[in-house]
Amino acid sequence: MRCCSAQVSGVWESPDQTLEKAEECFSRAARSGAALISFPEQFTTGWDPRSTKNTEDLTGEIVAGFKKLAKKHAIAVIGSFRETFSPKPRNTAIAISRNGEILATYAKIHLFTPGNEDQAFTPGNELATFTLEGVHMGLAICYDLRFPEIFRLYRREGVHAVIVPAAWPQSRLRHWELFIQSRAAENQMYVAGVNTTGTNPVDQYAGVSMTADPHGTIIARAGAGNELLFYEIDPRFVERVRREFPVDNDRRDALYGSLMEKRQEK
Repeated sequence: MRCCSAQVSGVWESPDQTLEKAEECFSRAARSGAALISFPEQFTTGWDPRSTKNTEDLTGEIVAGFKKLAKKHAIAVIGSFRETFSPKPRNTAIAISRNGEILATYAKIHLFTPGNEDQAFTPGNELATFTLEGVHMGLAICYDLRFPEIFRLYRREGVHAVIVPAAWPQSRLRHWELFIQSRAAENQMYVAGVNTTGTNPVDQYAGVSMTADPHGTIIARAGAGNELLFYEIDPRFVERVRREFPVDNDRRDALYGSLMEKRQEK
């Protein structure tokens, strides 16, 4: 399956203008034969760990805009927005089919406490999976890359690829590459990180969206500016890697749990 990471900076706190800007990305990705286009974290507003402006539910204008563009260009999309929730909004990624139907929603499980994201948002508690053209996929968001446990859970569910919308700063770019490769190799899956670029009121971003294959090899890597990055996901390759090198069979999850309990008792 051909996919596209849309490493494109939006218009700060302006969903309407950003969605207008995004249409050319949808058009180009669809013309290239991509079945899926993914955008950075909170693309329509810009990621801000303290802002709850432009918060909407699943019937709001941001999701409606993504649905409209998906249907118009016949391409599935992964977007990200500030979702209305009580007591505080959630940082949510959403997968929408080429027919404009919601396939999955995922609320960011690990909020970025160094930036006080936990003060303005509510963390999620559930994974999100969906299937697109025979590829079983999962969702994660930015800071989640630092926590291998959820990728391990996706592996146990047979996920072939995890898409990670992000606003990863230039100052920690080395970690971005490290974690994408590690999560992919550990779980023998594709991991595609789609990052924002440019400078905004929060930070400076270097872009460098990238995708790693089930061996942890980078198969697609963007530069620093606005760019559409294309890559292929082959679920048969994932299954072959897992079959030929069945590292998963040697895990001892029950032991890990008991060892953790013992350490907590000390």
